[in-house]
Amino acid sequence: MKTKDLLKRITELTGVSGYEHQVQKFVIEELHKYTTDIKTDVLGNVIAMIPGEGTGKKPSVMVAAHADEIGFMITKIEKGGFVRVTSVGGIDPRTVIAQEVIVHGKEDLLGIFGAKPPHLLSPDDSKKAIPLDELFIDLGMTEEQVKALVRIGDTATIKRSTTSLLGKHISGKAMDDRAGLVVLFEMLKELKKIRFQCDVYFVSTIQEEVGVRGAMTSTYGIVPDVGIAVDVCHGEMPGVPSDVAFELGKGPVIAYGPNIHNKVYHVLVNAAKEENIPYQIEVSQGPTGTDARAMQITRSGVATGLLSIPLRYMHTSVETLSLKDVSNGGKLLAKTIQRIDSSFVEGLTCY
Repeated sequence: MKTKDLLKRITELTGVSGYEHQVQKFVIEELHKYTTDIKTDVLGNVIAMIPGEGTGKKPSVMVAAHADEIGFMITKIEKGGFVRVTSVGGIDPRTVIAQEVIVHGKEDLLGIFGAKPPHLLSPDDSKKAIPLDELFIDLGMTEEQVKALVRIGDTATIKRSTTSLLGKHISGKAMDDRAGLVVLFEMLKELKKIRFQCDVYFVSTIQEEVGVRGAMTSTYGIVPDVGIAVDVCHGEMPGVPSDVAFELGKGPVIAYGPNIHNKVYHVLVNAAKEENIPYQIEVSQGPTGTDARAMQITRSGVATGLLSIPLRYMHTSVETLSLKDVSNGGKLLAKTIQRIDSSFVEGLTCY
């Protein structure tokens, strides 16, 4: 499947944190093209192993991206059939007014996010962003009809088709971090072409948006020698400082800082330089808000790296990125894995 088609398929699936089943089923189907060593753990992480060359104990590399997306959870069904919600993950209420939404009840129900019209707002309220608890979903149904199909605790997501833009850019929901999963699949395509000496663990983690939970448990179970998280970072756009945002199409972003093992950082950079893969550098002065945060401090510690794809409009339904960065991210991971062997792992404790 072409990169663009794979990204479109996986981003249009539903998978709010804790409810990633649809996405993980698709991931498993795609993984069968590369390995039969696939399992799902109790939490719902999907873990696949692709063996390196040779026999006996080999170094292990865990590469992870998260399957979940931000969304909503039903909290109340009011008179008139209006549905109130709370957020699951980092929802910005400014971005949801007048959006189409799908409520995932006994069946998927199309609705809209409504709010009080500006004509009826007080002068003070007209200057404020409307909080999420004052918004509601209108399904066009009576209270009785809604209650027959929707329960408190059901989830909802913004309805959005993934759209191709000019310049190999693509826009849609859940690019954070389904794009990371596509990077991992691009990595698997590249690994089929090269020789490598470590066992590779492909992990589609769950519940990153609500506390990097899947990365914590899957890393604990795998106990890899090296862990690399793949996520998104901020893409350049008007009004955003250049020191926290990166150019789309100029390559994946390699993080550097306390959350990152020095030698894992350097093997990523060296692979990019030697293979002429474009890359950018992000300085992260503390724990990153990614799976790398959990991977680094699991059990007795894991040598961790972080590779990110620049993304505009993060945590909205029109997240935008460059397909070139996704493809180059997969190539960089494969070429990095090719450089990880027993001697590399032995040197991880030598600073």
